[in-house]
Amino acid sequence: MQIRLEHVDYTYDEKTAFEQRALFDISFSVDKGEFVGLIGHTGSGKSTLIQLLNGLLKPNAGTVYYEDEDIHGKGYSLKILRQRVGVVFQYPEYQLFEVTVLDDVMFGPKNAGLNKEEAEKAAREALSMVGLKEELYGVSPIELSGGEKRRAAIAGILAMQPEVLILDEPTAGLDPKGRDDILQLIADLHDKKQITVILVSHSMNDVARYVDRLIVMNEGRIYADGKTADIFKQYKELEKIGLSAPASVYILNALKEAGYDVDTDLITPEQAAEEICNKIFAN
Repeated sequence: MQIRLEHVDYTYDEKTAFEQRALFDISFSVDKGEFVGLIGHTGSGKSTLIQLLNGLLKPNAGTVYYEDEDIHGKGYSLKILRQRVGVVFQYPEYQLFEVTVLDDVMFGPKNAGLNKEEAEKAAREALSMVGLKEELYGVSPIELSGGEKRRAAIAGILAMQPEVLILDEPTAGLDPKGRDDILQLIADLHDKKQITVILVSHSMNDVARYVDRLIVMNEGRIYADGKTADIFKQYKELEKIGLSAPASVYILNALKEAGYDVDTDLITPEQAAEEICNKIFAN
């Protein structure tokens, strides 16, 4: 297991008048190479949870392990952990601050101890991975489009050569093409580089298309954890906590109830469209 949490609690402003419990008895593990989705309504604990995974927050109780080592144990290097576990926060382009795109992507490797030549090599490789044209390396980040800024921000994490990539709503604010491009980029990195990916998203269609496993958060607790298709079969249960399944799941189930022989295990819009064409319109 690459990441493991055992009975983790987290409380903001503990022992003050502003104390607020955010996570309750969280236990789960993520294996190397998994593509995991993390969903839940606003305030369910998703953002708090991902900050625990690379040591930005320390649990009030319980233990976070990376490759079976307690990340808050004596002598453990959180600096090294954060190179291995990269987090791309929502609207990461707001964190772009250097004069040029290349300088910005070089910042992390240089901070990790690489010399200028090594940092530039790592940055160029990362920028190539995210598909940014070389002609943009020397421009200011503020001159990039929204999608290009998002790619540059992701490159800044990839330049650190992480083993785990955690993304908090990476498509927020992008147009449909930008959203699809970023998600396909993430999927390609997972497939080609075998990077473990944890994707936080409000889009049920996006997680249906890309992730193999879903962890559902509700009021600071894990509500469900399993294969994506199995979780969406429980769409009526998800509705009880303010979530839903992709529209395709509702359409296929409605057709099934109307007497059509369709496969209700399919969850993406593309799968549903093909099933309807094959089972209904083809007859």
